[in-house]
Amino acid sequence: MGLISQRIEAMEESATIAMAQKARDLKSKGIDVISLSLGEPDFKTPAHILKGAKEAIDSGNYFAYPPVPGYQDLREAIANKFTTENGIPSSAANVVVSTGAKQSLANIFMSIVDPGDEVIVLSPYWVSYADLIKVAEGIPVYVKGSFEDDFKASAEQIAKAITPRTKALIYSSPCNPSGSVFTKDELEAIANVLVPHKNILVIADEIYEHINFTGKHASMGSFPQIQDRVITVNGVAKGFAMTGWRIGYITAPLAIAKACTKIQGQFTSGANSIAQRATLVALSSSLEPTKEMAKEYFDRRQLVYDLLTEIPGIKVNIPKGAFYFFPEVSSYFGKSYGNYSINSSEDLCMYLLSDAHVSLVTGDAFGSPECVRLSYAASMDDLKEAIQRIKGALEKLS
Repeated sequence: MGLISQRIEAMEESATIAMAQKARDLKSKGIDVISLSLGEPDFKTPAHILKGAKEAIDSGNYFAYPPVPGYQDLREAIANKFTTENGIPSSAANVVVSTGAKQSLANIFMSIVDPGDEVIVLSPYWVSYADLIKVAEGIPVYVKGSFEDDFKASAEQIAKAITPRTKALIYSSPCNPSGSVFTKDELEAIANVLVPHKNILVIADEIYEHINFTGKHASMGSFPQIQDRVITVNGVAKGFAMTGWRIGYITAPLAIAKACTKIQGQFTSGANSIAQRATLVALSSSLEPTKEMAKEYFDRRQLVYDLLTEIPGIKVNIPKGAFYFFPEVSSYFGKSYGNYSINSSEDLCMYLLSDAHVSLVTGDAFGSPECVRLSYAASMDDLKEAIQRIKGALEKLS
């Protein structure tokens, strides 16, 4: 009998966090590494949100344990946001506030998945989906969108993946890692496939909602024919540059919201009190700072696209949201330079970290081993320098 449980032994380490740590290790040795591995906005949290947090501290009213699912006024504000902005009918009773959207997802899977249940995962997918499902003793079933289809799986593909053991489907839009955005028509087609399957839930990860270059965000939970089975996950990390505040939230059918509150009560209790007050300010104020950040990401997207398309052998789409590129790099597999042989995207990422001092993330972690993920949540100067370094390192391979 080992010291560590089998479930943890079987769990993969988060690839994004692992690569970020490798980059930090090199930086600690004085090496000039440009990190494009983490999904970390390089903006500061807007000043009005900081002010709200300071006022909450100074009031002296938020020192005690908060309610497990979140403060009532915050939950009401979140419910109002979902109802008015997303067309998802919601009330405070449907809302659970957690320590980041990652905990929201863990709560959901632990609440709905029994051993052997299948969860359809639209691929490419965010790194933690698969392992969170496995920890809950479920089985991820991957349905992959092709490069040619902008990495978006179709309703027809999903229909073929449904079995009597299918418990849920999960997707993100805008998507991490591909930046793809499902249109309203595409989501409604998926919803209509699921309508006859009354026991299948949908988990819609909308954390990148505000970084969307299509002009309109569509929510699965807005379709009446299926909204009583949709769990919508969101948070303030990306759109409000609040990653370190660790606040995520869901709106869900009442039974699932209660189940998520139950498990959260055993694991962590309520999320940080001051971070909740800052989130209330974020959701109750003007979105202009968020829109300004999105405009900057849009400009960076064009810069990175122009630079990447100049590199021979890289196939790249134009992401419609989030702040990632997911280029296809398999043309470099089988090549080498010095002691480096490139047989996978992981080999390529390690080579680029060593030779170019640029950190990316292998596509294996997202279900697409032929790709790598590049975050453009960095300054224009860093992006230009990083891609120049990548180009130079790739030119050495033969």
